[in-house]
Amino acid sequence: MATPTPHLLLRRSSAPFHLAQAHAALLKAGLAHRRRFLSKLVSLLALSPHGSLPHARDLFDSAPPRLQSPPLFAALIRAYACGRAFAESPLPDFPRKGAELHCRVVHLGFAYDPFVQNSLIFMYSKCSNLHDARKVFGEMAEKTLVSWNAMIAAYDRSGDRAAAERLFREMPERNVTSWNSMIARHVRAGDTRAAQMLFDEMPERDAISWNSMIAVYIRAKNHKRALELFRQMQANNIKPTELTLVSVLGACAETGGLEIGKEIHNYLENNHITIDGYVGNALIDMYSKCGSLKLARKVFDEMPMKHVTCWNSMITGLAVHGHCEEAFDLFASMVRELNGVAEPNRVTFLAVLIACTHKGLVKEGQIYFDRMVNEYKIEPDIKHYGCMVDLLSRCGMVEEAYQMIKEMPVKANSVMWKTVLAACRVHGNVELGEKAFKELLEMDSMGDDVVTMSNIYAETGRWGDVKRLRSRVTGCNIWKQAACSQIELLH
Repeated sequence: MATPTPHLLLRRSSAPFHLAQAHAALLKAGLAHRRRFLSKLVSLLALSPHGSLPHARDLFDSAPPRLQSPPLFAALIRAYACGRAFAESPLPDFPRKGAELHCRVVHLGFAYDPFVQNSLIFMYSKCSNLHDARKVFGEMAEKTLVSWNAMIAAYDRSGDRAAAERLFREMPERNVTSWNSMIARHVRAGDTRAAQMLFDEMPERDAISWNSMIAVYIRAKNHKRALELFRQMQANNIKPTELTLVSVLGACAETGGLEIGKEIHNYLENNHITIDGYVGNALIDMYSKCGSLKLARKVFDEMPMKHVTCWNSMITGLAVHGHCEEAFDLFASMVRELNGVAEPNRVTFLAVLIACTHKGLVKEGQIYFDRMVNEYKIEPDIKHYGCMVDLLSRCGMVEEAYQMIKEMPVKANSVMWKTVLAACRVHGNVELGEKAFKELLEMDSMGDDVVTMSNIYAETGRWGDVKRLRSRVTGCNIWKQAACSQIELLH
């Protein structure tokens, strides 16, 4: 087999071994100090995920000054800005390293090279050094779109929204990237109105523009508007990205938009797009929340690779809809198939505990809870404890539910105490009901809780306590509020 040439090695350098091979081949061929090869190798070492920033810096420092070109400086500056030094140094100081490179840039006469200046703005903004980023920007003889966008991003990163907006308005010309960066800023701030105004003002939009707007409405829980935008995106013949599809499927799940969800599924199949990862999980979640478990299971079974989140979504869907045996069987399959690759996590166990609660399976619930803690070393959170309290309370084990609340390391919320109080009414446990009611009073929880406690007293013939409780809350208008609540429920 022929030995790969330096050109070929540099083209295929996607692993540390290839990069080392490429460097050795360049040295052997006497090409290591050719500007074109050196520039390519240093850039790969500095910016590739498989590269080595110290190695890139050593190559750069050992190169003759005549070979230290603007592209080399730019590559190293961007590498420091992106934080590659963090992963490779116990005491990283990449802001200082970047500043050192800036000094060398000035010394070699590249201070006004636009490519280098843009990288410096990027580096200083990433290092939270707005002063020097602004200084470099101000010294630029010719500001490109990249320069303006980098400086706007620097202001945005520093939290100076007004300055970012002002600079955006001062731009002599804007491209779609400029508009998208400003919309993204409003999306991060949750400012739906400002994002929509900019979006409406855009002369042209790409998939990123539409994604950002769909995302801002989903974040604002306005799923209907998000779906409307998706329809408009289709009407404008903008090809949706994976991010778009995942976002829209999430909106379908929250609104019960099964038909749009099916359209997306058909789009994926008609375009021969592999359904896995985030898209596959979003489809399973959408079908499950829309009540179409057969379609959810079909998507799940046909997925070539199943991430833990996909298993969790399918198990949760089965559990929520009362298909408990299927949920347990799928959990067992998950443990078998992912053995040595991944393990059930806290979401998985929450799903099987929900299944146990649906069927009132106390013994099974306790077994899964113990497996979570002892076998998988997962510390339960408030949701896991909440499921167990609900399960025990539903099955009449109110004392055990109360004991779990008292012994758990996290503070109980009002939902837990309401669950216990409601169970005390069903099972006529006045003493424990009073304890739960007292906890709720300390949380300033009134209204329905007062009505429930009053009913516990009344149903056990303790009319004196009913009267005492009524007088205690007189003037708080609790009884009237509770009555209105009941009427609203009837309608």
